[in-house]
Amino acid sequence: MTQMILHGCLGKMGRAVCRLAEEDANIEIIAGIDAGTSSMALPFPVFADPEDCSLPADVIVDFSTATAVPALLRYGMIRRIPVAICTTGLSEACKQEMQAASEKTAVFQSPNMSLGITLLAKLLKTAVQILSESHFDIEIAEKHHSQKIDAPSGTAVLLADAMNESGRYRYIYDRSQVRAKRSPDEIGIFSLRGGTIVGEHSVLFAGRDEMLEFTHTALSKDVFAAGALKAAQFLKGKPPGFYRMEDLLGAL
Repeated sequence: MTQMILHGCLGKMGRAVCRLAEEDANIEIIAGIDAGTSSMALPFPVFADPEDCSLPADVIVDFSTATAVPALLRYGMIRRIPVAICTTGLSEACKQEMQAASEKTAVFQSPNMSLGITLLAKLLKTAVQILSESHFDIEIAEKHHSQKIDAPSGTAVLLADAMNESGRYRYIYDRSQVRAKRSPDEIGIFSLRGGTIVGEHSVLFAGRDEMLEFTHTALSKDVFAAGALKAAQFLKGKPPGFYRMEDLLGAL
């Protein structure tokens, strides 16, 4: 049994995690942390601040806001509780704090908690090694709901980075201001926003007289909640260090 503290328990993703955790006999949420208020009854105590919670736990799962992550990292580091950061839009300073915290406790972070996206990134690493030598151009298009505030999505950048480990590509987000032919060292990344789209990411390899396209579509937020619960179980008992979805995928 993995005993978990859920940071951001009153948000949309927090509620999805709560619902799936109730169906999982291997997970127990023993406390929530959230500065907001809700009339929703929860089967565990909710604290406004991490420092108010002194309950013992195996892991903390975070689905909050980027500004709340640094305080949570300090809390996890002081109490030596592993922390899974599932929140997106993190600043470079926050990423540095994660690395520092990982020297004291286990820290897991991913801009996308979907196992499917993690597998897609792995497939793209292989695809780019083969297709780039045959002069295939690469374009990424991502679609999300109208309320998403960051663009491009962290997942689009994750997929681009997976194909750009050698550093040969530069990312182009807008071609409207430059009248020039496309360069072979570009990866175009484009964002569409509208409606209630949970998330769709497509990677196009366009070559001479042929195209290959990889697409991942999230049909509900449950795919991210399910990944977070798997991360919680994976992180339990792990020594200090920095862990990613690739580590989780390799352990399945």
